[in-house]
Amino acid sequence: MEPLSLHFLHEEARGRFIEVGGREVVADYGNAEDAYKAAREAVALHDASYREVLRITGEDRVTFLHGMVTQEVNNLPVGTAAYAALVNVKGAMVADARILKREADLLVDVEPGTGAKVREFLEKYLISEDAELHEATADHGLLRLLGPRTGALLTAVLGTDFAPLPHHATRPGTLAGQDVLLVGNTRLEPHGVDVWVPRAGLEAVWRALSQAGADLGLKPLGFETLELLRVEAGVPRYGQDMVDTTIPLEADLGPSAISYNKGCYIGQEVIARATFRGHMNRKLTGLLLGDVEAAPGTELRRGEKKVGWLTSVVRSPAQGGQRVALGYVHRDSLEPGTELTLAQGPATVKVAALPFKG
Repeated sequence: MEPLSLHFLHEEARGRFIEVGGREVVADYGNAEDAYKAAREAVALHDASYREVLRITGEDRVTFLHGMVTQEVNNLPVGTAAYAALVNVKGAMVADARILKREADLLVDVEPGTGAKVREFLEKYLISEDAELHEATADHGLLRLLGPRTGALLTAVLGTDFAPLPHHATRPGTLAGQDVLLVGNTRLEPHGVDVWVPRAGLEAVWRALSQAGADLGLKPLGFETLELLRVEAGVPRYGQDMVDTTIPLEADLGPSAISYNKGCYIGQEVIARATFRGHMNRKLTGLLLGDVEAAPGTELRRGEKKVGWLTSVVRSPAQGGQRVALGYVHRDSLEPGTELTLAQGPATVKVAALPFKG
């Protein structure tokens, strides 16, 4: 297990560690309820430096990556980001990624444990292009801010008024003596900002944010609470809700990850055919479980017929404390309110639209 760069700081804060994709993450700090409340009402700070990063350089870097992912890269403005899927020739996912387009290179930000797979996939198709792939996880760290007081915190640490960042917009800044890149990330909540930090400067930036946030109600937020926020927002995660047999349209990624106007890319024909057909046989949806306990992978049935399975399960404060889940359900059973049976029953659950209404 690859340890976090800030392991010692999290240990001092009584962090409990787990492994995700071969990398160490902080599960929680013994404050899950307070951290969730901070993310909803104040500001929360999450160490996401377990994520893996590839760097692409060379004159053909943009056109090469454009032909490898589902999203637009050629016309992506410098200084912005985009979310994309990488799919094989059968349209099944290899991974998902956030792409940062900078003046001299591209950064590809992926889930822990997928960096080597993504690099191998890209190198397979890198033949004559002037593009070079670099492992860059050791160079970059990522800290994630969530909550309505994120702007106030960044104003305090940057020393200038912080204007809200739209999703995937970027802004450079200097924080605790470190050159950082701020990236709008509103997938989980409307005020989210990711702070890209040189890995050597992670400690200084974490301490500066923690100190400045003390008067704003800042709490450190662990991976398990981040997962709770993710499920409530209806956002699938590769490795949990998406795997190497998932077609992006099944996970309802749609325009957030797929450009329907770009040229060819690996797997494009399968995605185009599925789009033209107008439906997938199954699709990711929300499920209301009430007090029923169920684990990811639990089968969903309608009568005698298997119609899907669960992928993520959390207990949701926004849903009155009941358990909610993400899962795949056959298209004939996707209507919100449809009752399904868990495994062999007798417990039932109800289909719900995403995101869950808070």
